[in-house]
Amino acid sequence: MDKPDILQMAPYPSWDIDALERRFSLHRYFEAADKDAFVRDRAERIRGIATRGEMGAGRSLIAALPNLEIIAVYGVGLDAVDLDAACDRDIRVTNTPDVLTQEVADFGVAMMLAASRGVVGADHWVRSGAWAERGYYPLQTRVFGKRVGILGLGRIGREVARRCAAFGMDIAYCDLKERGAAEGWAFIPDPAELAGRSDILFVTLTGGPATRHMVDRAVIRALGPAGLLINISRASTVDESALLDALETRALGFAALDVFNGEPRINPRFLALDNVLLQPHQASATVETRKAMGKLLYDNLAAHFEGRVLPTPVL
Repeated sequence: MDKPDILQMAPYPSWDIDALERRFSLHRYFEAADKDAFVRDRAERIRGIATRGEMGAGRSLIAALPNLEIIAVYGVGLDAVDLDAACDRDIRVTNTPDVLTQEVADFGVAMMLAASRGVVGADHWVRSGAWAERGYYPLQTRVFGKRVGILGLGRIGREVARRCAAFGMDIAYCDLKERGAAEGWAFIPDPAELAGRSDILFVTLTGGPATRHMVDRAVIRALGPAGLLINISRASTVDESALLDALETRALGFAALDVFNGEPRINPRFLALDNVLLQPHQASATVETRKAMGKLLYDNLAAHFEGRVLPTPVL
């Protein structure tokens, strides 16, 4: 059986590559020095793209591949994929939802606890000798009983809310429509109003133009100098300049962030702040979840080229 040619946009773990190479001919775009020439030399052969959420597949790349049939995304985010360009050409698009939902929710709650209880700073306090020399670490703040806002009650947002409920927290959410009535969660249709009634605001929105900078200056101002903002969605959902201004002036109390504009080269203003927890886009980064993501990426590609129903189609 001929192996379909796949443009591999980014590295994957070895366990994923082994399976992919047995079934497909991989062309490693990310290793090419001259990427335009690399694509041009293979354009007629490439039938699929295997990419990651942050890299996606833009209109110019899609246009350069006349025989492209499918774009398989390793991740949930689709804002870097030009869906209109894919739709215009009837190119299938898949992602890897559900398998990372629980993991990302766990990580969001871990960041909430770490930020509220000063876990990173307290570790340094012990290691530096400050505990022995200066006494106990400064008092932090609890999470149980606090008011939580969930901005985007999709798969991940709902799981974050369920975890927060186990801490006895007061939960409200903002979404396009009311979704949490069965759980007794308060529906607040305006993001700034949600932020104003929250001690902790989780951003669990999907990416794309509709949610770009939904967390704007008004939302950040409403959350206030005692508020905690946690972003485990996409960097585009938060106005990063407004966020930095608020953190620097203490108009916002604290932020815990797993996503950034231009990552991994983040704005150096973040590095000077002591009221932000910085994470390297690792909310889904466990062996178990990444193996499940890789398998689903493979399953989508294999299903397409074998003429079967796609497990997780977007288009």
